[in-house]
Parts: sequence; structure tokens; C-alpha cells
Amino acid sequence: MLNDPFTIAAISTASGVGGIGVVRMSGPKALSIAKKVCQIDIQPRKVHFSKFKDLNDQLLDEGLVLFFKSPHSFTGEDVVELQGHGGPIVLNLILNVCIQFGAKIASPGEFTKRAYLNSKLDLAQAESVVDLINASTDAAAKSAINSLSGDFSIKINDLLKKLIELRMYIEACLDFPEEDIDFITEGKVVDKLKKLSETTAEILLTAHQGQLLRDGINVVLIGQPNVGKSSLMNQLSGEDKAIVTNIPGTTRDPISSDINLEGIPVHITDTAGLRETDDVVEKFGIDKTWDSVAKSHIALVIVEANKGVGKYEKALLKQLPPDIKKFFIFNKIDLVQERSRIEKNGEEVTIYLSAKNGEGLTLLKNHIITIIGKTQVSENSEGLFIARKRHVDALILVSDALKLGLANLGAPELVAEELIIAQKHLSSITGEFSSDDLLGEIFSQFCIGK
Repeated sequence: MLNDPFTIAAISTASGVGGIGVVRMSGPKALSIAKKVCQIDIQPRKVHFSKFKDLNDQLLDEGLVLFFKSPHSFTGEDVVELQGHGGPIVLNLILNVCIQFGAKIASPGEFTKRAYLNSKLDLAQAESVVDLINASTDAAAKSAINSLSGDFSIKINDLLKKLIELRMYIEACLDFPEEDIDFITEGKVVDKLKKLSETTAEILLTAHQGQLLRDGINVVLIGQPNVGKSSLMNQLSGEDKAIVTNIPGTTRDPISSDINLEGIPVHITDTAGLRETDDVVEKFGIDKTWDSVAKSHIALVIVEANKGVGKYEKALLKQLPPDIKKFFIFNKIDLVQERSRIEKNGEEVTIYLSAKNGEGLTLLKNHIITIIGKTQVSENSEGLFIARKRHVDALILVSDALKLGLANLGAPELVAEELIIAQKHLSSITGEFSSDDLLGEIFSQFCIGK
């Protein structure tokens, strides 16, 4: 709970012109400030129509006023919303008069941060607010709603409860040892540790899928100039994002586009052709190509079907990061009367297609989906929740601690210590245990007014 917080105010609707705009206030002075602006009696949870006036009693706008009395509000404090016309000038006039009457401009994410600090949301739910706002696919939005409603937190808290129960049992047995009793066997500690590990693994798998829905996957198109990277980019994006000519070296800066593959955001980047050149500008483009490769999960190495993989492409493969997934695209099959297909030779995959007419494009999309291990998402999207890298990292540490606990059954005090470590990492997900630095980093990602 915040100690004597000041009242904050911000424009909560998106910037730009709209039919309606909202100025939101939260804090102990929210109601008194609203009464000065509106000059009417304002009752909680009732919609009032009012004129909005400045300090000199000049009319600024007119609209609706809503008052949510503490603790029955989003932040847990008194909250007032002034809903006027959605022009940036008039909204700033209303905001400024609220500031003049005693409110302070809210910092990014401060409304949601107060909701967290006042126990209206846990940290995972608070993060899902911005994830819902930024969702780029239907599946991501549905999963963010699941997290906001507490689905993720319920799973974490259930696991945490069982983990604490086991830790308390072991610590009690260590504090009050009984002779001739094997409390590890008596308390079924091995079975319980294994069950905790299995549950953690299940949540971790779902969290990986949730992180995929939130962050998406980065795909980079690389190869020599004029092999059809830009044409493939345009086919995948469904629009003319990149310039297509028969002149080598047309693409200089990386060009990006986002597509949706069965609910997964896929960020595709077309890059400058990789070759030796004396052109200074093209060299800069090639440097940026390697920057794009370093940030990508999948690399599509594109070659012309009539030429195939040569020394250049083999050398290129050796330069790619070891953890990036890569496969060949044999483009321009329309010029050599080849049919679209996918060929696999051990770990090596080649897809034959025509970026010009789109033949084989479905094969490419399906293979990308297979690579990112997304087969379960479309089947279980209703039960997914949005997760972040920090959630996944914490669950991995929990899993590691439980494994160490199982490995040290001969020393119960070490088992208890590993359970304490696992408890700490689980608690960090919902914010029961969190540092001020972590909170600052999380809420700085929010927009002002949320």
C-alpha cells in the first residue's frame, strides 16, 4: 500500500484525434479536483454530464464524469475519469487544469503500478495489461486476457503452495528429529519433488508458448544480390514492402514486415545482398545485414534454383550464429520448370518455390511453424497465457533447484535450501518477492495514462 500518495493525472486515450478522450486521475485529491473542474456534486459509480471549466471559470469542454471510490477502482485509490472530446488540444487543457488544482503528471505505467502496490493485481497480471494493449494477433490478445484474469498466477500460486508445504515439512523434521524414522520416505518427499518438477515442466512449456505469442519470432532473408529476397519478402508480407528490380544491390537498409502465422507474430527482415563490393553505402547495408542476422531466430538462405548451393553459400553458413535455425530456399523454380516441394537430408532442409508467383509459399510458412514448435498453440490457445522472458527464466531456475533437491536426498538440509531458492524464484513471477529495480524496469514499458 502506498503511504500518503499524491494524486496523479494523465490522458489515458491514445494520442491523436478521436471522438472521445479520457483524462484519468487517481489519488486522495481526485474527487476534490474533479469537483473544482466540473462544479457539480459527483457520486460514486454514477455517470454525470458536466461542463469542464478552468480556474477562471472559462468553459473548456463538456462531457461525462465517472467516480470510482477507493478501494473499488482499478488502482485501489479514488479514481475519476473526465471523458470529453478526443482532440489533443482540449484534452491537454483539461489535464492542465487538473494539474493546476493539485494533481501531478503520472509517469509511465503509474496507474497500473499503484494497482499492483495496492494489491489489486499481482505483478504477472500487471504486465499482462501492457501485453494486451500491444498484442499483435488474436491469439496473443486472448492469452493476455487469460493472464490478466489470473490464470497464470493461479498456476504459479498453486505450485508455490505445494512447494512451501514440502519445505515446511522437511524443515520441521530437521528441527525436531525423531529416532528410527526415515522422514524422507515417510513423507513421500521423492514423489512430491517429482510431482513439483513435472508441474513446473508443464507450466514452463506453456510459458514458452506464451512468450512466443508475446515476442514472436524473427526471420531474416539472406543471400547474394538478386536471388529474390525482396520478391519473397513481398510475397510473405502481402504487399510491396521492398523494391524489386533486376539490378543487384537494390536493397541497402534492412526492410521489416510483420505477419501472422496461426497466431504467432513473425517479424521478417529483408537484407542487403551479401557480396564483396567497393560501394560504401552498400557496405553499410551489408554490415546491417549481419546485425539483423544476430537478432534473428531463423535464417532463410536464398539461392537461385538453376544455380543451387555453391561455395559462397557454404561459406555463408559457417558465418551464421550456431544457435540460429537455417534452411535453403531454392527460388525462381518458374524459370527451370521445377515443382514446389520440400526436401530433407538429415538436418539440412531445402524448399523449392517461386517468389514471383507464390508457388510453394504455403510449404515455407508451414515449415516455419514447425521450426518454432508452434504445433500446440492453435490446439490449446484458449488455455494459453502470455509470458515474458523473465517468467521463463524464473521457471527454469525453479526447475534446476528441484532437480538439485532430488539429487541431494541424502542431505535433507540441502533439499530444504533448494526449495527456498525455488520458492524465491516462483515468488518473483507474481511480485511477492521483487526488487525496486525490477518494478522500475517493468512499469517503464507502459504508456503514460495506463
